[in-house]
Amino acid sequence: MGWAIAIHCGAGEIPRTLPPERTEPRLEGLHHCLQIGVKALRAKLPPLDVVELVVRELENSPFFNAGRGSVLTSKGTVEMDACIMDGNTKNCGAVSGLSTVVNAVSLARLVMEKTPHIYLAFDGAEAFAREQGVETVDASYFITPDNVERLKQTKEAANEIQPIQQDFLQEIPTANGDSQIGTVGCVAVDSQGNLAAATSTGGLVNKMLGRIGDTPIIGAGTYANHLCAVSATGIGEAIVKATVARDVAALMEYKGLSLKEAAAYVIHECVPKDNAGLVAVSATGEVTIQYNTIGMFRACETEDGYSEIGIWPSSSLENYRFENS
Repeated sequence: MGWAIAIHCGAGEIPRTLPPERTEPRLEGLHHCLQIGVKALRAKLPPLDVVELVVRELENSPFFNAGRGSVLTSKGTVEMDACIMDGNTKNCGAVSGLSTVVNAVSLARLVMEKTPHIYLAFDGAEAFAREQGVETVDASYFITPDNVERLKQTKEAANEIQPIQQDFLQEIPTANGDSQIGTVGCVAVDSQGNLAAATSTGGLVNKMLGRIGDTPIIGAGTYANHLCAVSATGIGEAIVKATVARDVAALMEYKGLSLKEAAAYVIHECVPKDNAGLVAVSATGEVTIQYNTIGMFRACETEDGYSEIGIWPSSSLENYRFENS
């Protein structure tokens, strides 16, 4: 048994032709956040603190679809979702529809710790944020030029393909090829087998106002218990229907499957192809990464020395040269 950590930053139709200026900042961000998480685990921080710390850092980056980099709704606004869960107690907190909160994952943790509830959304969640004194900013902080262009191209492509009825459940790849790079998540286990998971997202490009995906839904995009911690990414509607995160834990608990077997079955047998991916760790320090899309930005490291940073199948970049590595 030993500690382990895994991170994802979105799964989807990520082409291998994606230019270096699109891949390298994200790989650098993954590497940076992985090192933050590893350092925290080595310092004996509780996994719940570790996953919050890592996801906060991912939310602060404009390169991922969460926090600062959140994609835009059909009206050009931001509606952010997040969730955090402790495996030992199954205590959890979730938020949706945030437009001014800098770190949605930390507000989700406050919902878990400071209220009798699990889930707050929209105006109620924003009011709770002000009440708790968390950092908020003007909504314009989240409107980045890249995401304005991404929304414009997605709308144009959708109108060409479906001029009458727009399909909000399937993103249309943009010209720069990275419309689906996004949702961030982290799972961690310490050397005592304590587990935690956290996930944060801006949702789908061009989503309808009020749309909520899998990220804040306990058992869909995020779940942790005494056996494992799971964070999912992809098309939220498909992940919700398959109760992805909880089913991984259920297969381990009721069928006796290993973490890898359970995660592989859920992603490859229970979710339509090209729709989802996940990262997961077990109480014994096992780590697995599964996805049925073209690619998934992901990273992991274990106490026994295994590490991986990659995007596509068989594209482990553990030897990738990062500054300050």
